[in-house]
Amino acid sequence: MNYFKLVLCAAGGIAFSTTASAATIGIGSTKAGAVSQITATISKAVSEHAPGIQMRRQTMGGTQQYIPVVNAGELAFGISNISQYYMALTGTGLSKGTKYDNLRMVATMMKFTISVVVPKKLGITKISQLKGKRMATGFKGAPLFNNIFHAFLATGDLTPADIKSVPQVGLVQHWRSFIAGKLDFACAAAGSGFVKQMEAKIDGGVRHIGFPKGEASLKKVHKHFPKTEFSIVNPRKGLTGVIEPTNMVSYDYLLWTHKGVSDEVVYKVTKVMHTQEKQLKAGGPLWRSYEANKRLAKQFGSDVPYHPAAIKYYKDVGLLK
Repeated sequence: MNYFKLVLCAAGGIAFSTTASAATIGIGSTKAGAVSQITATISKAVSEHAPGIQMRRQTMGGTQQYIPVVNAGELAFGISNISQYYMALTGTGLSKGTKYDNLRMVATMMKFTISVVVPKKLGITKISQLKGKRMATGFKGAPLFNNIFHAFLATGDLTPADIKSVPQVGLVQHWRSFIAGKLDFACAAAGSGFVKQMEAKIDGGVRHIGFPKGEASLKKVHKHFPKTEFSIVNPRKGLTGVIEPTNMVSYDYLLWTHKGVSDEVVYKVTKVMHTQEKQLKAGGPLWRSYEANKRLAKQFGSDVPYHPAAIKYYKDVGLLK
C-alpha cells in the first residue's frame, strides 16, 4: 500500500469500525469552491451532532479523484452532483469503462439550476443562435463542464464543431473570461453571485436563455448530463438576468458512501442530515434549496441504490414507506 492510500485508510477506513469509541471518518473534498464549502458544513455538523464520530475533509484535486477512493473503501464519504455520481455507478461518461458500483447514496441535498448566460447586446434568445460563437472548452480542472456545455448545445441541434473553442481550466476562470469579453456565453446558476458581477461589468448587462421544452429536448441533455431535469425559472426581484420565464436544467447534489461503511456510522450521519437542517442551511447560500424532508430520500431509479442504514433511518422517521 502506498503512502497516499495509507493516509486515506487512516482517515477514512476507520469508519468501518462498529465499536462505540470515537471514530474519525473522512469525506472527499476539494481545496476550494462549492465542494469545499459544502463538505466543510457537513463535517462540522456531523462532528458536533453524531455521537462518537469526527468527520474530517480529505482534500483532492476534484470529484473524479475521490470517487475511486471511496469506491475502494479507503475513504468513507463523498459528495457530487447526480450526473457525475450516475456516470461513476454505471461506468459511463467521465467514468467510461470503469464501474464504481460499491458507492451508495446517503442523502439528496440541495438543487442547482443552471442555463446559458449571454450579453444582452448580442441579441441571442435561443440556443441555436450560439452557432459560431466562442465557447469555453477543456476544463481540465472541472471536466464535467465539457459534458454540460455539450448538453446545452445539443438542445439547439448544435455540436462542439459548430462553435469556436476557447480553452479554459475551470469554471471560475471561464466566468472571468466571459466578463472580460473573451467568451460569447457562459454557464451559470440562477441567482448566483457571478451573474450579478456579469450584469454589473458587461456593457448592457446579461440574460439567461432557456432550452427548448419537452421530453425530446431533455433526452438530448441526458446523453451528456444524465439524471437531470428541466425547471421553469420565473423573473423576480433579485434574480439577475432572468428576464422572462426560462427553461433551465436542474440537478441534485448528493452525499454518498461506500457500501461497506458500518450501519452505525451511516445511520448517524443520515440523522444529522435530517435533524440539523438549520445548521446546514447556515453554511451559506449554496444550501438555500436544502430541505430536510422526503427529498432527502429522493429516488433516482433502481440503479441508484441507497445504503441500507440510510434507508432504515428514513423508514424509522417516516420519510420512506
